[in-house]
Amino acid sequence: MGSSGRDGRRDARRATISDVAVTAGVSRATVSRVMNGRDSVDADLAERVRSAAAALDYRPSSIARSLSLGRTQTVAVTIPELDNPMFQRVLQGFTDASADQGYRVLVANTGDDPQTELATAVEARSRCDALLMVAPRSSDEALHEILPQLQPAVVLGRQPSSRIDVSSLAIDYASGAEAAIDHLVELGHTDLIYVAGPEHSSSNRDRLAGLARANERHPELTITQVVGGAQLADGHRVAAEVAKSPATGVFVYNDLMAFGLLAGLAELGVNVPRDMSVIGFDDIDLAGYAQPPLTTLAVPHVSLGVRAWERLEALLAKREDPQAEPYRPELVVRASTGQAR
Repeated sequence: MGSSGRDGRRDARRATISDVAVTAGVSRATVSRVMNGRDSVDADLAERVRSAAAALDYRPSSIARSLSLGRTQTVAVTIPELDNPMFQRVLQGFTDASADQGYRVLVANTGDDPQTELATAVEARSRCDALLMVAPRSSDEALHEILPQLQPAVVLGRQPSSRIDVSSLAIDYASGAEAAIDHLVELGHTDLIYVAGPEHSSSNRDRLAGLARANERHPELTITQVVGGAQLADGHRVAAEVAKSPATGVFVYNDLMAFGLLAGLAELGVNVPRDMSVIGFDDIDLAGYAQPPLTTLAVPHVSLGVRAWERLEALLAKREDPQAEPYRPELVVRASTGQAR
């Protein structure tokens, strides 16, 4: 126990598990079991230990607890673009939910290179209890090969596949792309542009699949693909190409690029939506404050982060957690889309 000095105050030494054991009249092993939440201790005895711990202001060492449990109480998250507000919102939901259960989160920004992503995932998982991969850029084949070594793991943003034997939370990007095209068709647009996402992005491939399905239903459409990216600058870079085209409607891979495109079109004197309608994807917080406010496809990013933690925690606890249906984005109509000129 911490001793008292001449002035009557407890000294600065932090109470230890031995102090709690002496005060409660039990063994250190009993204190450890109570502090770790194990139910093998008599209820009255457990309450005596907790009362002693509270009186001594005892706080278990997270390192000692991790060694005792054989866990680090840390989970890893890999993210391709940490500066993307969409991924930040996912991370917010995940970290808040995991913190409520005493876990810390190690975040790794992997960029757009699949090889870097896989190497980072392996390194991060070696230091943590579990792994969440957000919107991985790696191929299905590469993930199929590496993920069995990284369990427990969850993949967010990738469609379930027989080639990826892992728990996943998917977003139906294809149906979102179809909804965007249907909206432009309803407004009378027939000549359209898709500003594409990163080459290695599976969600970009899903969007392309949705565009192909929409084109089958609307054979009168012309949909031209423009090489984009994922950042503001990528959208700004293609503005001149979009402005010179005969298209009157543009569907953009994500909101960040759509913001850059809106800025570039304004600089070129192209009025949105009078001359050109623009649709983004993600509905990040700034979408409603763009000029003009951006029509987009909304995805519940914070909720996805919370759900990702729930699924990962179920794997850590070895509980069943059935695969969920893919989330379907919802069209949010704002001022950036209008009738075709």
